[in-house]
Amino acid sequence: MKYLDEYRDGALARRVAAGIAHQANRDRTYRLMEFCGGHTHALWRYGLMDMLPANVEMIHGPGCPVCVIPIGRLEQAIALARRPEVILCTFGDMMRVPARDRRNLLKAKAEGADVRMVYGSADALRFARENPTREVVFFAIGFETTTPATASAVDTAAREGLKNFSVLCNHVLTPSAIDAILGAPGETDGRIRVDGFIGPGHVSTIIGSAPYERFSRDHHKPVVVSGFEPLDVLQSILMLVQQLNDGRSEVENEFTRGVVREGNAKAIALVDKVLCLRPSFEWRGLGTLPDSALMLRDAYAAWDAEKRWDVPYEAVADHKACACGEILRGLKKPVDCKIFGTACTPESPVGSCMVSPEGSCAAYYSYGRLRRKEA
Repeated sequence: MKYLDEYRDGALARRVAAGIAHQANRDRTYRLMEFCGGHTHALWRYGLMDMLPANVEMIHGPGCPVCVIPIGRLEQAIALARRPEVILCTFGDMMRVPARDRRNLLKAKAEGADVRMVYGSADALRFARENPTREVVFFAIGFETTTPATASAVDTAAREGLKNFSVLCNHVLTPSAIDAILGAPGETDGRIRVDGFIGPGHVSTIIGSAPYERFSRDHHKPVVVSGFEPLDVLQSILMLVQQLNDGRSEVENEFTRGVVREGNAKAIALVDKVLCLRPSFEWRGLGTLPDSALMLRDAYAAWDAEKRWDVPYEAVADHKACACGEILRGLKKPVDCKIFGTACTPESPVGSCMVSPEGSCAAYYSYGRLRRKEA
């Protein structure tokens, strides 16, 4: 297929869905986790959930970069934004994520803080060049997809000697999250049961498919790296069902038009030049995980906002009524949250999963909230 509309061909989608129904053994249940929030939205937006047989259950994973940033990191950003000399740059959805007492960066902006929405780190660099008497801080978040852009911005600032630019780095790593999911405690048998994973397509354009091979080898879990169009997702589900039926646990690449096994060598080299592993990092829902996030190397300490400013990290508990943590771990669906669609809506979010366009709660609210609660 060459064109976008071919990946949304309804007749072909129905044939692939029929193939899934035909091959899904009625005597077993297939519990498949789509790691990335983009896949969750594709499942709901295009009605793919209605096309799957009842014994193919989709579990929504923690692959939403806005959702997994803990409140303590947002508190750091708000503290920086309130400094009169600082221009804090961040993505639009991060401005609406609730922190302690439901504060957020948008409210800080309304109270006088200079918070600016950007589309990427290049915009923040431009603001630093245009405002030499101000301190520009880029609140960097994201999985491996956006990490090269942050590394490039820091490297550029260093080469230009741009001293009024710094990064509050919160980049996290996909394999570490999968490790946590596979080892996380469950509600009944001691861990969450996941039979196979739909691997994130955009992340994999950077890191390739090779990093998932240890999950198939050591945990015997099949992984299929998938694109984000309806036929991509359905085909990936079919490939997982076939692997499970055959007793195989392999890494397969459905998204061959965007992903190769080795990944993007130039992007990987740039990230390795500028960034290194953090010893530990707290994730919303997953807790504190070792070697699961990145920070600036010592050679770039002058551009590290955490080292430049006195903004110590303090862990902050989520809102007691919010089930975001359990949803990110795959223990609950959004409709299992007591405040879903009532006290918590996209217009007035209580948890981050309702804010981000990749959040599971936002997907359910936009496309599936009128369904009956799943059994």
